[in-house]
Amino acid sequence: MERFILVLVVVACFLLALWGMRLGWRRRARSQSVLVPPFPQVPEQPGEPGLEAPGLYVSTTTAGDWQNRIVTRGMGLRGRAVLRRFPGGVEVDRAGAPGFWIPQDAIVGARRGSAIAGKVMGTDSLLIITWRLGEVELDTGFRGDDHGDYPQWIQSLGHEVKGGAQ
Repeated sequence: MERFILVLVVVACFLLALWGMRLGWRRRARSQSVLVPPFPQVPEQPGEPGLEAPGLYVSTTTAGDWQNRIVTRGMGLRGRAVLRRFPGGVEVDRAGAPGFWIPQDAIVGARRGSAIAGKVMGTDSLLIITWRLGEVELDTGFRGDDHGDYPQWIQSLGHEVKGGAQ
């Protein structure tokens, strides 16, 4: 009987921890929804993609603060994605989550990085696009299946920016 009670206490503590994490995630999303405007949707006729890279959408953070993940409007969910470069911007086509558009005039630059919220690596295996959304500057991290494409992406997106976790 004592063992049964102990198991119930452990399960209750685990469920309480999960509930607390969910509550914190929702509170963060609510507070960010006031500060971060809605992410742009992909235009109906974006043109032909110049570059395309399958890989993993890691996260979007506030620029320069690689651990401050943006979680509002489903942006905090990591998953498979395809990055497509069009003349007017970049499409982040996420599998199972809302995709979004990074307009060309909002792009500040791009760089290789080793860390962004949700992923820390020993090499520069992340492509990080720095861009503006309203008054907020963001870093969007993507881990491509082929890291050899990153120089083309950085050149295509304008110029390399320094910053973030190295």
